[in-house]
Amino acid sequence: MCGSSLQTRHDRGNIPALMDQVKARDTRAVSRMITLLENHEPEGIAALLQLSSDPHHSAVIGITGYPGASKSTLIDQLVVAYRRQGKRVGILAIDISSPLTGGAILGDRIRMQEHALDRDVFIRSMATRGQHGGLARATREARMVLEAAGYDVILIETIGVGQDEVDILDVAQTVVAVVAPGLGDEVQAMKAGLLEVANIVVLNKGDLPGADMALRDLREWCPLVLRTVCVKGEGIPELVMAIAEHQRMIDLRGGAPSPLEERLRR
Repeated sequence: MCGSSLQTRHDRGNIPALMDQVKARDTRAVSRMITLLENHEPEGIAALLQLSSDPHHSAVIGITGYPGASKSTLIDQLVVAYRRQGKRVGILAIDISSPLTGGAILGDRIRMQEHALDRDVFIRSMATRGQHGGLARATREARMVLEAAGYDVILIETIGVGQDEVDILDVAQTVVAVVAPGLGDEVQAMKAGLLEVANIVVLNKGDLPGADMALRDLREWCPLVLRTVCVKGEGIPELVMAIAEHQRMIDLRGGAPSPLEERLRR
C-alpha cells in the first residue's frame, strides 16, 4: 500500500487531533485536511463543519485572467507585499489535471518556490479533475480550511481558461482579473464574461507596446483598472491598496457589492 493511502487511513482515525493541529497552524495538518476533502472523505467533511463554526476573518482574493498575462508572477509579488505587512498568506493554485494521475501539473507551485521555506506561506496546487469554471471541486472547502488555520490573506489563482471562468465569484470576496496588452479580440470577448465579474482589472506588462490603448479601452468598461509591470514590482503597492479598499467596503456593507453595482456608481 502506498504511503499516501496509509497517511489517509491514519488521518481518518485521528480527526480530532488533526483538527487541533489545523487550528494550531500546522501546515502539514492543513495539507492533509485538504487531501481528505479532495477525496470526499466523510470524516474530513465532518471535521470541516466543526472547524468552520468559528472561522478566522481572512481576506479572500481571486486572481483570474487569460493565460500569458502572468497571474503567477502577480501573485508572487502580492505574497512579497503581504509578508512585508506581517500577514500570513495561503495560496490555492488551480492547475490542469495530469492525464496520467489526475493530479495537478504543479506549474504554479514551481513558479512560487522562493516562498517554499517561509512557514507563514502555504501553497497548494489543486487539480481541476474535469471541473469547469476555472476552479477545482474542493476549492471552497480548501479555502475554509485555510480560514480555520488563521491565514490573513488567501489568494486563489484560477486555471486561466477564458471568459467562462466565473466560479471564482462564489469563493472570493475580491476578484482581480489580469490581462495584458495585445490580447485584442480576447479582451472584447472577456467583456461578455470574465471582466464583468472582476472588482479590479490589472493590465500587466504595462510597459509593452499597445498598453496605453488597452488601458483606455478597459477603463471605458471596467470600474477600476490598474497598470502593473510585475517583473519589476511596478504597480503592486497600488494594487494592494485597491484590494484593501475593496475589502474595507465589504466590511462596511456587510457583503461585497457586485461589479455591476460598482459600474453603475461611476
